[in-house]
Amino acid sequence: MNAKLRSTLRRALTVVDEHDLKGARLLDDAQRTWQRVRRFLDMGLIGPGADVEALELACYAMQLPLRQVKMLPAGRLGRTNLRDRAEQSAELLVGLLGEQAEESLLDRATRMLHESPQRSPVLDEAKVLADAVNLDDFGVTGLFMQAIQISRQGDGLSQVAEGCEKREQYGYWEARLKDGFHFEPVRQIATRRLAESRQVAALLLGELAEDRARENHTER
Repeated sequence: MNAKLRSTLRRALTVVDEHDLKGARLLDDAQRTWQRVRRFLDMGLIGPGADVEALELACYAMQLPLRQVKMLPAGRLGRTNLRDRAEQSAELLVGLLGEQAEESLLDRATRMLHESPQRSPVLDEAKVLADAVNLDDFGVTGLFMQAIQISRQGDGLSQVAEGCEKREQYGYWEARLKDGFHFEPVRQIATRRLAESRQVAALLLGELAEDRARENHTER
């Protein structure tokens, strides 16, 4: 991706909400997703000749809808709807770069975005993109991302803890591990990260339970 397109995307992603608040959150997330995709490519998850330019563009585009709080619905157990996010990413990308980027590059990037939520994407690049985005839900990173989403909707620690409990009760993570990844090495990374985040979640639940117990004791 050329420097002009990258600069335009970076400027757009420094605006982190619909009230024009500026910050580093979305740009950092875009760069982290792109570095993760590059790591997967270096691991040889797909064959040589990957469309790296369009992949980088798609990684940045995935963050564009997240400037809007309404794009962060509670959904099933608080997970952002990947299909809606990908479709809006493609639309916003065309609107942002339609006058700057080559039509072919935009077509390739938007196709990756549209295919990424599919169970069996045709493009290998879409599979890599999907796994990179889905991995964000796992581990301590995923826990903090969830807390950010919940706080932007006006909720707090109690709702984060409630979400952790519900995901365990419903077997959410086991289902995600089974169906959420195209590549076994990424699934293994997610499994390791899940074990780590469960430890953190247990500490959070324990602290909140301790506070509630003290509160109940005081009321008596």
